Amino acid sequence: MKNFNKFILAFLIINVYVVLNNTVSAQTDTIQNHLTISGYLETYYVYDFGNPTDHNRPSFLYSFDRHNEVNLNFGYIQAAYDNAKVRSKLALMAGSYANANLAAEPGVLKNIFEANAGVKISKTKNLWVDLGVFGSHIGFESAIGANCWNMTRSILAENSPYFLSGAKISYSSDNEQWFLSALYLNGWQRINRVSGNQAPGLGHQLTFTPNEKITLNSSSFIGSENPDSSRKVRYFHNFFGQFQMNEKLGLIAGFDIGAEQKSKGSDAYNLWYSPVLIAKFSASNKVSFAARAEYYSDENQVIISTGTPNGFQTFGYSLNIDIQVMQNFLWRLEARTFNSQRDKIFTDVSGNNANENYFIGTSMNISFN
Repeated sequence: MKNFNKFILAFLIINVYVVLNNTVSAQTDTIQNHLTISGYLETYYVYDFGNPTDHNRPSFLYSFDRHNEVNLNFGYIQAAYDNAKVRSKLALMAGSYANANLAAEPGVLKNIFEANAGVKISKTKNLWVDLGVFGSHIGFESAIGANCWNMTRSILAENSPYFLSGAKISYSSDNEQWFLSALYLNGWQRINRVSGNQAPGLGHQLTFTPNEKITLNSSSFIGSENPDSSRKVRYFHNFFGQFQMNEKLGLIAGFDIGAEQKSKGSDAYNLWYSPVLIAKFSASNKVSFAARAEYYSDENQVIISTGTPNGFQTFGYSLNIDIQVMQNFLWRLEARTFNSQRDKIFTDVSGNNANENYFIGTSMNISFN
């Protein structure tokens, strides 16, 4: 009988082990089916004809901002999970982009590109709530250069949030023509909120895509970048339209406008605005060209500080050539110029104040998943 009991016990243990092992294996398989590992790397070389001795390009540029050196602009590795009911992303980054854009963040937060989790809150509709750090809802450009038409970013993209932290609720229509989100934010491109500031930032995004050739987008931000004792409320709106005219020609037209109180409780505001127009021509599946014209006006230096009487009032022009070496490898060359309309906010090769700035550059980016 003792031997029989031992046999039964061993049999039960083996079966429990098999069941648990199969359950864990099934769960592992399920997780793996919804988990994606991806990465991106973008290296560059830029020569600024102002030849800055400290290798820092003009302070209103936060990507491709190092002169006369081969450098890493941006690179990340990301784990993303999505099973249609819950989703999350964790992406860690490095590069001169991270150094410039997250300079105000402490410690390891400087290396966070995205870190968020979300849950679908409707069984029948595509309605989600997400918390964490995520890419900005503002504008048509991002840190990932391969997703942008130009090698470098527009002045308006460089001087509005690339990323945000907080919470958002988002909805996509069944036909995918409409996207709407409302956001509760820690601030204007911040992970940690400004010390002494207890008021959240708010935002919205509304995107209409009637077909694959047209995208219209409206995004906003309301908040303050000051402690409560000296709070100045900032209002900001971005609008852009993206149009694919035919198989070869595409256009993007964008416009940013912002206003910030001159002092706490004031009815007077400092304004800034920026229009941009980009045209892209695809000569073939491998080669394309993009031209950009833009203007940025911030006379009262709310966003871009120059320390000069008339602030930042600058035109910009660029032309780039893209060569799609492989599906996941893009080689780019770009020439760009800035022209300040009022003050001499740049320096020339001799170190003298100048109205103009020129540079040429090249980048290579590769992605994998």
